[in-house]
Amino acid sequence: MKTRTPWYPGWNIVAAATLLTMLTVGMRLGIGPFFLPMAEDLGFSRSLLASIIGVGMLCYGLAMPLAGYLVGRLGTRFVLLLGTAIVFLSTAWTVTARTPVSFLLAFGVLMSFGLGFTSPVALTPVISRWFTRQRGMALFFLSTGSMAGMAVLTPVLALAIARVGWQQTLLGFAVIFAVVTIPAALFIIRDDAPAGTDLLPAAAGSMPQTAPPAQASLGFAAAVRTAPFLKIVFGLFACGFSMNLLGTHGVPMLMDHGFDAMTSSYGIGLIGLVAILGTLVLGRLSDRTARRNILGAIYFVRGLGFFALLMVGTHWELYIAAAIGGLVWAGSIATSSAMLADIYGVRLVGLMYGTAYLGHQVGAMLSSWLGGWAFERFGTHWVAFGTAGLLLLAAAAVSMRLPLKGFTLMGPALAVKG
Repeated sequence: MKTRTPWYPGWNIVAAATLLTMLTVGMRLGIGPFFLPMAEDLGFSRSLLASIIGVGMLCYGLAMPLAGYLVGRLGTRFVLLLGTAIVFLSTAWTVTARTPVSFLLAFGVLMSFGLGFTSPVALTPVISRWFTRQRGMALFFLSTGSMAGMAVLTPVLALAIARVGWQQTLLGFAVIFAVVTIPAALFIIRDDAPAGTDLLPAAAGSMPQTAPPAQASLGFAAAVRTAPFLKIVFGLFACGFSMNLLGTHGVPMLMDHGFDAMTSSYGIGLIGLVAILGTLVLGRLSDRTARRNILGAIYFVRGLGFFALLMVGTHWELYIAAAIGGLVWAGSIATSSAMLADIYGVRLVGLMYGTAYLGHQVGAMLSSWLGGWAFERFGTHWVAFGTAGLLLLAAAAVSMRLPLKGFTLMGPALAVKG
């Protein structure tokens, strides 16, 4: 009789983290439905509002290393609860702000830090500690939350804004966010993983109890100067540039090309919906094949997808392009974070991932600004969306030169195994 494998409690943490990520990333990268209503209500130009959102994306990125540091010092629970409090307070300020400066401070700066403290960066270390054998799959499920945020929140927010306005929609989000995050932080998220993590009994018994010598001796300052880290940062820069460009300017771009608001929201949401299914496939592959190949394929197909979105002219063309792009829309962040844990060890993964994610948000900031400025300056979205496509194709080439395995120290220099 076959023995039933007991349920591993680490999957409870993954489920809670995935739901939190859906809300966090769905709000931060799903600004599209808010963009035009906010601009019209506040009297801001597209370039002004895009600049404010761009600063917010940078602040979201700046919060990442700080979140990784605080998780290591004070624990995941503390950081999640602090972030929730900041999100709630910043939302109350945002809906009453009427000037560019106050809106920048409330929505651009404060809310970005709150969402940064409840982002995947705060959750990646705890998942990396709880999983060894299925780390890639677990982190891909975390990415599923990001895609679900795009798939679910984009049309839901668009519908809510049409019914009750952007202020009430934002307040409703803050309430739901607190109701979900506080119980998850208090009752589900636990930093201390069991010995052997998710390894099978035979493998757990033979698992080394300490990190490999190279990983144990490599400090943060030395790690961030290595070639693999810089390549991952460049890929995340292209990822952030493209994801935020689509999240902020995707709906306005499609509307400028003749689609109505709900069709545009459904098209963008479909990318995230299909990405959920794509994540299940990519997650299984990530623990069985070279992760650099997966990362390169994701960036390559996604780059082609940006050019396709610029050229669609009918509803069916939009939905087909969104579905194909959605197959590889998820996974770049999960694969990058898994590779950081593989190459540099779990000990550094929180701070390393937070620092690398800053590159993601620098790209997000630039695309927020470029999307608004280039359209007003040239009257076309080809400048911003074409740039995103080219960056992704370059990231695909760079990713294929990442190491297959870990690293070893050779004297004072760091040599990476290929």
